[in-house]
Amino acid sequence: MAVPGGPVVSAQGAAAKRSVWDGVYTEAQARRGKESYDYSCAACHAPDMSGDPGRDVPALYGDEFVDEWNTHSVRDLLDLVSKMMPKDTPGSLKAETYVDIVTYLLQANEFPPGTQELSQTVAGQIGIDKNPQTRK
Repeated sequence: MAVPGGPVVSAQGAAAKRSVWDGVYTEAQARRGKESYDYSCAACHAPDMSGDPGRDVPALYGDEFVDEWNTHSVRDLLDLVSKMMPKDTPGSLKAETYVDIVTYLLQANEFPPGTQELSQTVAGQIGIDKNPQTRK
């Protein structure tokens, strides 16, 4: 997400103990996230998440997106999305909806699903890293 100055690493990001490669969301949660994305995000970021560089709307999948968030926590991403989106009414969605949308972003970036839903509580303990070999 292109934000002036880029994403900010929080203290939570530094304390990440798990990785997005550990299966931190469920497929059902990502399906809910897609529905919410289609309704609340696709108008700006495009149905295929490709964004609109001409309007400074970043893509939400792919190497550039993962590079931008590499070494941050899922909480960092969740905080940015929930405080700044949708652009015309930031912070207007339910907290659970923002979590579901973030799980859809994780799925779109080919991070594997797991057996437990992602929650706000654990998001700060989950690191985003682009290389599964860097997991601890």
